[in-house]
Amino acid sequence: MLIGLGIRDVVLIESLDLSIGAGLTALTGETGAGKSIILDALGLASGARAEAGLVRRGAAQASAAAIFALSPDHAAWALLDEKGLSYDSHEDLVLRRTLTADGRSRAFVNDQSTSVATLKELGGLLLEVHGQHETVGLLDPRTHRPLLDAYGGLSGDAVSRAWSGWRAARERLSDLQALAARAEAEIEEITLRLGELDRLDPREGEEATLAEERALLGSAEKALADIDSARDAFNGAAVTAKMANAYRALERARDRAVQSGAAVDGPAVVRLTAAADQVDKAISEVQEATAAIDNAASAFDLDPDQLDRTEERLFALRAMARKLSVSVNELPATRAAFAARLRDAENSEEALKSARAETAAARQAYLDAAASLSAERRAAGDRLAEMVMAELGPLKLDKARFRVAQEVLGEERAGPSGLDRIAFEISTNPGAPFGELGSIASGGELARFALALKAALAGRGDVQPLMIFDEVDQGVGGAVADAVGLRLRRLARDAQVLVVTHSPQVAARADAHWKISKAGDDTAIRTIVDPLSPAAREEEIARMLSGAEVTDAARAAARALMNA
Repeated sequence: MLIGLGIRDVVLIESLDLSIGAGLTALTGETGAGKSIILDALGLASGARAEAGLVRRGAAQASAAAIFALSPDHAAWALLDEKGLSYDSHEDLVLRRTLTADGRSRAFVNDQSTSVATLKELGGLLLEVHGQHETVGLLDPRTHRPLLDAYGGLSGDAVSRAWSGWRAARERLSDLQALAARAEAEIEEITLRLGELDRLDPREGEEATLAEERALLGSAEKALADIDSARDAFNGAAVTAKMANAYRALERARDRAVQSGAAVDGPAVVRLTAAADQVDKAISEVQEATAAIDNAASAFDLDPDQLDRTEERLFALRAMARKLSVSVNELPATRAAFAARLRDAENSEEALKSARAETAAARQAYLDAAASLSAERRAAGDRLAEMVMAELGPLKLDKARFRVAQEVLGEERAGPSGLDRIAFEISTNPGAPFGELGSIASGGELARFALALKAALAGRGDVQPLMIFDEVDQGVGGAVADAVGLRLRRLARDAQVLVVTHSPQVAARADAHWKISKAGDDTAIRTIVDPLSPAAREEEIARMLSGAEVTDAARAAARALMNA
């Protein structure tokens, strides 16, 4: 609710800070005292259209700040999120606007600069103005369906869910139809590419395996060449033959030494024997070295065509990957994707048939849910019309008739809220046709009608915003004014209400009372707002009853009104 209003240099108000409580607050005063300035300032703070004439004469700029205390789940916080404005939902919300004498204005939310349009959006969530010349909200048919649903306690959840299901089914059907159209055009290309991939039969991780094998095979060829070079250089057979000749020569030399009488254990025979043994040993080592070289060569004894086959496979995989604009590692997945697309193309008619059936079922579910909601709205509309009609008589609108017009739209206008267009319509005279509120009702009738409708809707639906009634009692008095006051008070049980009034019957019903007056001389006049005590309220209501001279009888009548 609105808890504070700060006004600086607006028309006749130089500086004013008001604290505002819950319930019904009445603003009274002589004509021309400036009661409308309070509403103008509130409009300035909440994004209403403002002209330079609001700036007090001699001042550089006017400003107005409205302070609201809101629940943490109020819709205004979500709007601040949407606009990127920071806030603390456990603190007050402050709307402020300045207006210079040349007509330029600036808007602020919690001291953060923003647009006037954002202030206006917030204002639409926080307050309603019902007066001689405007009734914010009720004149907009877009608000009528939500108001009716709130009054009837109607939930559109089933319709919303059915709408989501139908929309999803239609989107799936559309996607399948598009896929079928594309598949028919692509099926030849897909078949060709899938055939190529099937023949190639790419395997996961194959490129890395082939690259490694290719590197090993390339090194094997070079290794065999080096081994052959080593075998040729070593020439073990030739070395063995020469060493065998040397061995036999050493044996003959030893035998001749023994035959010539040398001792077997003499130095000559011993040394010849040792030399022969070493040569024999060397022969064995040469033979082992030759065998080792041959054994090393056998380790690289590979198929001479294997390298060619490996390179051919690797090059084929890479060529296919380039052709399809994928990596070699993606070829198996691409093959599977082509196969799936081909299956989808081949099975598209069956899938389309199933999707059409699902869409038809979802459509029917939506239409059934929408029809049920339409019936509930029709019944709620009848109840609301009956309640509003009961409110019209006491408000001197007994010749008026009210109805909730309901039009069930075609499927092309379907949406998550159903198929209904709801409009509140009124006929102000017997025999006159029903029409929209704004085009039928006069200013006074419109304000009182808004009160009747709000009274009928009181206590239903979401928390009501601040409601402002500007001279809703214009042109009426006596019992009608009393009826206006009673309805305003009843409305204020569940909402915060401000009323600008000339009627003592209305002012007497208020929880708080502000008297608006002017002070000053011909050179400087200013508006003063005085919150009235109970005694001062009695005096002001007595003045409203009797005029310039307040009599004891008027005071007694004021007390009676206040205690009624």
